Amino acid sequence: MPQPLFYLFVALMLGFAGAVVFLKNPVSSALSLVMSFGGLAALYLSLNAYFVATLQILVYAGAVMVLFLFIIMLMDIRAEAQKKRSLTLLSGTIALSLGFALQIMSVTSGYTDGKSNLNSRPIDYKAAVASREIAGLTTKTIQNDLKQETLPDAKLIGETLFTRYNLHLQMVGVILAIATVGVIVLSRREDKNAGSES
Repeated sequence: MPQPLFYLFVALMLGFAGAVVFLKNPVSSALSLVMSFGGLAALYLSLNAYFVATLQILVYAGAVMVLFLFIIMLMDIRAEAQKKRSLTLLSGTIALSLGFALQIMSVTSGYTDGKSNLNSRPIDYKAAVASREIAGLTTKTIQNDLKQETLPDAKLIGETLFTRYNLHLQMVGVILAIATVGVIVLSRREDKNAGSES
């Protein structure tokens, strides 16, 4: 990817990420988050991580954001917009953001492997096949791809998700389902209270 395009997508991603925090309307914040995910997907494309970029659009910008927008639409947006932001909240947000940025800078500055070009480190496919056999990972399609010296990145991600991180993946799904049901229950309770007051 050309350098100007890289900086353009980084600016888009960071700008819309800031808009998520500072916009008052929750729907505008959610749509800004979608644009931020789009900029991140473009950065993944620049790293030749096509599968991860596709997942970023389909899963995050698509499914998860539809879920978020569905939850936001169940909330009382007018009541949220009328709430005033306190100076304490704003100063705490800025302090937390600066601390997080400093932490990221300190971690990335000490990570020397990230400064080397991936093309200067070719993949040793024979060693990869041998190490997978030692670890007991014997998925035939992945082994065949590695023996033919092609990197099956989508298959490797799928295998890792459904073997090593299978429990974590299921827990995230359960947490999202609980959050959705909780918002629906709370919004219905508020509707009943508003109906009884009127």
